[in-house]
Amino acid sequence: MFIIKVPAFEFSMGKASNKVKKRLAIGFSIVCVLMVALCFRVGWIQIVKAEEYSKMAVAQQTKDIPIEAQRGSIVDRNGNELASSAVCFSVWARPAQVNSGKTDAEKSLNVNETAQTLSEILEMDVEEVKTLITKQQSLVKVAKYLDKETADEIRNAEIYGIEISEEVKRHYPLGAFAAHLLGSVKDDNNGLAGIELRYNQYLSGVQGRWIKNTDRNGLGLSYGVEKYYQAEDGLNVVLTIDETIQHYVEKAIEQTLIDTQADRVMCLVMDPETADILAMATVPDYDPNNPRLPVSEEEAAYYATLSSEEQLNYLNQMWRNPIVSDVFEPGSTSKLMTAAIALEEGLTTLDEHFYCSGTCQVADRTLKCWRYSNPHGDQTMMQAVGNSCNPALIQMVNRIGIEKFYEYLELLGMTDRTGIDYPGEAYPLIQNIETAGPVGLATMSYGQGIAVNLVQQLTAICCFGNDGILMQPRLVKGLTDSDGNMIQEFEPVEVRQVFSKETADKMCLIMESVVNEGGASAVNLPGYRVGGKTGTANKATAGGYSDETFSSFMGMAPMEDPKVAIFVGVDNPKGVKYGSTTAGPAARSILEDTLRYLEIQPEYTKEELEQIESKMATVPDVTGLAFSEAMGRIAGVQLNYVVSPAVTETTDGEYTVVDQYPKAGEKLNTGGTVYLYWE
Repeated sequence: MFIIKVPAFEFSMGKASNKVKKRLAIGFSIVCVLMVALCFRVGWIQIVKAEEYSKMAVAQQTKDIPIEAQRGSIVDRNGNELASSAVCFSVWARPAQVNSGKTDAEKSLNVNETAQTLSEILEMDVEEVKTLITKQQSLVKVAKYLDKETADEIRNAEIYGIEISEEVKRHYPLGAFAAHLLGSVKDDNNGLAGIELRYNQYLSGVQGRWIKNTDRNGLGLSYGVEKYYQAEDGLNVVLTIDETIQHYVEKAIEQTLIDTQADRVMCLVMDPETADILAMATVPDYDPNNPRLPVSEEEAAYYATLSSEEQLNYLNQMWRNPIVSDVFEPGSTSKLMTAAIALEEGLTTLDEHFYCSGTCQVADRTLKCWRYSNPHGDQTMMQAVGNSCNPALIQMVNRIGIEKFYEYLELLGMTDRTGIDYPGEAYPLIQNIETAGPVGLATMSYGQGIAVNLVQQLTAICCFGNDGILMQPRLVKGLTDSDGNMIQEFEPVEVRQVFSKETADKMCLIMESVVNEGGASAVNLPGYRVGGKTGTANKATAGGYSDETFSSFMGMAPMEDPKVAIFVGVDNPKGVKYGSTTAGPAARSILEDTLRYLEIQPEYTKEELEQIESKMATVPDVTGLAFSEAMGRIAGVQLNYVVSPAVTETTDGEYTVVDQYPKAGEKLNTGGTVYLYWE
C-alpha cells in the first residue's frame, strides 16, 4: 500500500484562490452597481433632464448680436442738417482667444503683446488695456467711437482675439448751435434731453439682430443655424426752426450776455399765424457732442471740483431749457393782455383818458406806478399802455373783475401748459381765484403775482397778429424717411378764437405806438412797422422780491401783416436793468436781420430816407422823461447816451432827465452821443 502525501502549499493555494474569487466577485458586483447607477444617471440626463440641458446647450452656443439701427437726422424747416448719425468703430476683445497658448508663459506673452499693441494705437494705458482683455467674459468692449483710420490700423495689426465692429454715433455738425432745443443722447444712443428725448421713439428706429450658433471662441458651428434680421433705421425729424434765423438769434443774445453781464439771455421767435417756432436759444449753452462737459474752461475747472451728486445737479441745470421749463413773472409785457381784455369787453376805448398820480390805493395797500416820483398825469388809454402806467392798468382790471379776468387767462392758455412738443414744459403759477383778492388782481394786471413760461407769454401775444386766434406752439413739422419722403406731417393746431379781429387790430396799433412813441423806442426799425412792449420785473423770492430783475422785450413785425413775433429775456442784468436797454437792442438786431432774410422789403418814410442818406439823426426830446423811456428813444434813432452824474442802477423809475445836450431837434451823426443830466 502506497501512502500519498499532499504538500502543505497546495492547501495554501486553494485558500488563496478562493480569496481571489471572492474579491473578483465583490469587484464585479461593485462594477455592476456602478454601471447600473451610471445607466440610471445617463437615463436621467438623456431622458428626464434632456429638455433642460438641451436649452442650456442652445443658450451657450447661440450668439445673439444686436444690429444697431441708424438714428434719424434732425433737420430745420429747409432741410439743413442739425443732428445726424456718423459711422464710427468699436474695438472688442475675446479674452479666451487673447489668453490662448500651450503654456502659461506663452499665454502671458500673447496677453502682453496684445495689450502693448492696442495701447499704442488707442493711446491708452497698457495696464488698463490688459485689465480689459483678461476679464472673465466672453466679449469685452475695449474702446468706442473710433475713426476709420484707427480702426483700419487695428485690423492691419491682425491681433488674434481682437474684433472691430461698426457703430453709429450721434453728431451735431454745428457744435453748441441750438443745443438746448436739440438736446443730446446717452451713450446707448437714446435721447437724453430736448427734441432728441421728445421724439426718441421715431428717431431711434427698430434694432436688428444677428443670431448664430458658435463655439466658446465665437467660431461658427458647421451644424449650427444663422438668422439675420435687418435693422429698421429711424425717421428724420423736420423742425419748424429756420437755421438762418437761429444764427441771427444766437449772435445777438451772445453779445447781449457780454454787454449786460446777465446770468443768462433767452430768445424765442415765432410765426404769429401758425405758432411755428422759428428760433429758440439760450446762453450760456453747451456742446451736445460732449454734453457732460461745460463749454467754458473756467466752468469746466469748477465742474471738476464738484462731488458726483453736485455734478449731476450741475448737468441737469446746464441741459435745462429755461424758455420751456422755467417760469418768470412777465412784468409789463403782460399789460398788453389786460388792455386787450378791457377792449374786448367794451370797458374802455383807445381815446379814453386815465389819470396817473403816481400811486393807486387798492384795499389796504398803496400800489405805485414805476414813475411815481414823476407821475404820468393825464393820458389816453393808448398812451397809458405805452407809458406802462400801473394805475391805469389797475383801473382797467377793476372794471373787468376777477372772474372775467381769470376766464380770459384760461382762454389765453395762461392757466395750463401750452402742449408744445417738447419735454418738461413748466406749469404756470397763478394765484388762487378764491384768495387773490383785489390786491392780487391789481398786481396781476401789470404782470406780478403770476408766473408763466416764455412760450406761453409769446403764444398769447401772437393772437394779436393772427386776428385774435390762439394757436398751439410747435417745433416739429413732420417726419421723413431716409429718402426724404414725408411719413407723417403735423399741421398747425388752432386752439380757439380769444379776441375779435377788431380788438386784435387795436392791440397792434397800441404795440406799434409803444415802439414809435413809448418806452420800446430802442426797437424802432426804419422802413418797418414794429410793435412791442418792454418789461422789467423784480424776481420773486420767498416772502417778497429781490433786487435782481428779469428784463424783456416782446413784439411783432411788420405790424400791417405780422410775420415774426419775438421775445427776448435777460435774466438778472448788471448795471442798467431796463428792458428797453437790455433786451431791446438784441430784439432790434434780430428783427432787422430776419425781416430782410424773409425778403420783406422796407418802406421808408420821407424822414427816414433823409436820415439814411445824410447819415444824420434828429435828437429826440427826452427832458422830463424817466431814464428807461429816454434811453429807449435815443437808441431808437441810433444814437448813444451818457448819463451825468453816472448811474449804474435805477429802481422804481426814481431818476428823471432834467436836461440834455444836444437839445431836441438838433442833428447828430448816427452813432453820436447825447448827454443826459439828472439831479
